[in-house]
Amino acid sequence: MYPVNEIFHSLQGEGYNTGTASVFVRLSGCNLHCSFCDTDHAQHTMMSAEQIAAEVVRYPQSPLIVLTGGEPALHVDEVLIRALKSTGKRIAIETNGTRPLPSGIDWITLSPKGAFAGGDNLPCVLDHCDELKVVYTGQDLSQYDHIHATHRFLQPCFVADVNKCRANVQACIGAVLAHPWWRLSLQTHRLTGIK
Repeated sequence: MYPVNEIFHSLQGEGYNTGTASVFVRLSGCNLHCSFCDTDHAQHTMMSAEQIAAEVVRYPQSPLIVLTGGEPALHVDEVLIRALKSTGKRIAIETNGTRPLPSGIDWITLSPKGAFAGGDNLPCVLDHCDELKVVYTGQDLSQYDHIHATHRFLQPCFVADVNKCRANVQACIGAVLAHPWWRLSLQTHRLTGIK
């Protein structure tokens, strides 16, 4: 059984797969306590792998499943991956990298949180991913040099303070101009008002 916070159909709002129709499976619980987190980890319904897959197939038009959280790696295992594979969709995961992942995941988005208060209590154990997505507030980017990633994205840290948000966007733009092997990722779901 898996603690499911919500399952919903939308567009991927950030990173490499921005704009892709996706079924999001948000699992509750996290092993970090980042100050900017926007997920209520207490809310969940326990569901089996088969129940989750049955909910996912309600959206046959979407080619991608996104496992997110919280930290989905606390719960995702071979049983769930097999059930989701049976839907014929690609499986992506968004992880902080502090836990190993089961095999069978098609796309790994690694978003390490070691640079943040509440996020630095556990080390990142993953060093390979399809997409490295760094929530950026001006930290030294060399700390991510050891991670092998096909794509590297800097994403401005979203906070309630509008001026601070603008400053984070400008910092990201400056960092990408200075380090062009990174790309800018904006949270388009926030910009468009979709979930």
